[in-house]
Amino acid sequence: MQTKYSRRRRNKPGSPPGILTVDPDARAPRLTLVKLDAGSVTFHDAPDLNALQPPKTGAIWLNVDGLGDAETLQKIAQIFGLHPLAMEDVVNLNQRPKLDDYEGHHFIVVRMPEENDGFRTEQVAMFLGERFVVTFQEHQGDVFDPVRTRLKNPQSAIRGRGAGYLAYALIDSVTDAYFPLLEALGDRLELLEDDVVMRPSSEQVKTIHTLKHQLMMVRGAVWPMRDLLSSLVRDDGGHFTEATVPYLRDCQDHTFQLMDVIETYREIASGLVDLHLSSQANSTNEVMRVLTLIATIFIPLTFVVGVYGMNFADMPELQWRWGYPAVMIGMAVMAVALAVWFKRKGWLGGKR
Repeated sequence: MQTKYSRRRRNKPGSPPGILTVDPDARAPRLTLVKLDAGSVTFHDAPDLNALQPPKTGAIWLNVDGLGDAETLQKIAQIFGLHPLAMEDVVNLNQRPKLDDYEGHHFIVVRMPEENDGFRTEQVAMFLGERFVVTFQEHQGDVFDPVRTRLKNPQSAIRGRGAGYLAYALIDSVTDAYFPLLEALGDRLELLEDDVVMRPSSEQVKTIHTLKHQLMMVRGAVWPMRDLLSSLVRDDGGHFTEATVPYLRDCQDHTFQLMDVIETYREIASGLVDLHLSSQANSTNEVMRVLTLIATIFIPLTFVVGVYGMNFADMPELQWRWGYPAVMIGMAVMAVALAVWFKRKGWLGGKR
């Protein structure tokens, strides 16, 4: 059974490196191909792998949705000369964002955010060669639609800038996808902060814990991307042109902004726990204060009742006709006097 804090690897301990072991429950691969050549772009669904070769001019982007067929994955690796160790990481979906440099290509892993019955991230594995970009995703549905839209635009600069710029655009789309997610988390924190102050309840502790867990997952996905982009900025493999490097720096700056927001939200979430405890304590103190004031008012009244509850024969007031009304009126005056005094002291909600 898989816990929420761990992901099971498909390879058994001690297995030889580079073994491609797919999840039997994973979806069958669905391939889409984008060809960029001389400023023109063509899209192909379900391309024929037997006819697919790395281009000699232009660039191509092969996207694979689903990792359930080892034969298809091995065929793609053979076509593009992808390293077996990198392909092993493709099907082991517990990778952190990273950059591995192999002969002829880079292997890049990023975590793409998803909003699906809670929060989780999906692994996106990317291979960047001189004229190709190959991406592997767990299933259909991603954040790359803006890139596809730009590719369809004849005026878009992305068409003629090669595979390196295309890889940057995909990484930038993943990075920017975290901003709406953090905005939503920030809105939830703001509403929760008001509720904790005005209406503290036990359910809020569970909500705060959930938000802290989500922020922890976002941090685990964004933090390594800073190192990843720093390595890409200093790339010596020649896959990124000098004109592309400033865009990578801009993407790196986005990760810095994300980390600032994440750390701020984590501090707010941690502070909400203390605020909730303080609000609960204040609420309890308020109840205790009211009960104490009520008990204080009744203490002298109880004393009077206790005195006249004694069974001594020689108590003149017991034979007095107006004794009972006098005692009741005296007790009422005593209670009102105490209430007025408490009010003036500010113990009944007035100004101190």
